Amino acid sequence: MSDRPRFHLAFPVHDLLEARAFYGGVLGCPEGRSAPDWVDFDFFGHQIVAHLSPFPRAMEETNIVDDEQVPVRHFGVILTPSKFREIAEKLQAAQAQFLIEPQTRFQGLPGEQLTMFVRDPSGNALEFKAFADDRMVFAKT
Repeated sequence: MSDRPRFHLAFPVHDLLEARAFYGGVLGCPEGRSAPDWVDFDFFGHQIVAHLSPFPRAMEETNIVDDEQVPVRHFGVILTPSKFREIAEKLQAAQAQFLIEPQTRFQGLPGEQLTMFVRDPSGNALEFKAFADDRMVFAKT
């Protein structure tokens, strides 16, 4: 096990086959353990678990961030700029539902970053971001 902490996140999905196709197929996340009602994925070194849930999601709140409506409930990962572009191309090729198209946020300011938001097939919001300078991850404006 690495000394670097990894996060674990469980989230609802309405179809495990769709979850496998999106997380495993489109994003290239290796599958770990599974059972009839859940499946683990290696989400860029972190463990996420898609749990089968028959309940529909409620309407989602958003906040304005750099003039964009950002879903309050979301999860994601910080990538290198080259990996960010690679994932953006995979998502575009798969015709993923973008909430926020790939773009640069906070341009010219501390914390400048590449960002994009997509929904998985069950409607969960995911953010992918990248910083040219990793020291900007926790930079204050």
